[in-house]
Amino acid sequence: MNIKVENLNLNYGNHTALEDVSFELNENKIYGLLGRNGAGKTSLLSILASFNKPSKGAITVDGEDPFENANIMQHITFLYDKSYKNEAEDIINFLEGIERYRPNFDMSYAEELIEKFKLQKKKPIKEFSKGMQSALNVIIGLASRTPVTIFDEVYLGMDAPSRDIFYKELLKDQQDYPRMMILSTHLVSEMEYLFDEVILLNKGKVLLQEDFHSLISKGASITGNTEIVDDFVKNMRQINVKQLGGMKSVTIYGELHDDQKQAAVDKGLDVSPISLHDLFVHLTEEENE
Repeated sequence: MNIKVENLNLNYGNHTALEDVSFELNENKIYGLLGRNGAGKTSLLSILASFNKPSKGAITVDGEDPFENANIMQHITFLYDKSYKNEAEDIINFLEGIERYRPNFDMSYAEELIEKFKLQKKKPIKEFSKGMQSALNVIIGLASRTPVTIFDEVYLGMDAPSRDIFYKELLKDQQDYPRMMILSTHLVSEMEYLFDEVILLNKGKVLLQEDFHSLISKGASITGNTEIVDDFVKNMRQINVKQLGGMKSVTIYGELHDDQKQAAVDKGLDVSPISLHDLFVHLTEEENE
């Protein structure tokens, strides 16, 4: 599958949710879509899933406009924080209804997941707890095995053991049935190991799109004597600074070569990597200043 987004804008009245968004997805990877509240993540995904039309710009899936396009829509599954308070069916009947419209749906796998999440087969879905309803969303997304599978904060309400089942099953099923998966999340520190590639949105714009390992290699924390640290980082992009007495820690963003790392060590400085979570926090803080 190929997803191409070009100069996309989405306006709600006077509010601009997305502005000049452009990126392209070509491979069967797990993409992490990150951004603070209000960054435009759900707005972007709703357009991709044909729930919305852009105000300006274009989005194509395999060269076609996905909006009201039945051929494309059956290949995209969009799961989000949905309430099932009016759903009287039990989970098996409900999933059988979905199976009719999803050519790749695997009911035996869905039933396996029902057992793993310990969901009651005969209980009406409207009586499920919040966490159980979230598990249902996960089951739909994984068992549908559509070429494009989107999970938008679907873990909300799930406890830690249930989230762990979700993550393990996602990685296993992606290995067995590769497709394009997009995960939108706030739990960056918990989920970052899942991502092959990261797209970071901020204030409705794409801040970056990069391979996960390449991205985290660009962040480093430089710690030591204040004067020595200041001299070492003076020509670098600084995204966070902490000071305690005569000691200073500066988070930098950019390529730090081996000879630079050795030079820092020779000056008595400590150079340590930082997590995707820290990069996410500091980069979006910087952009919001």
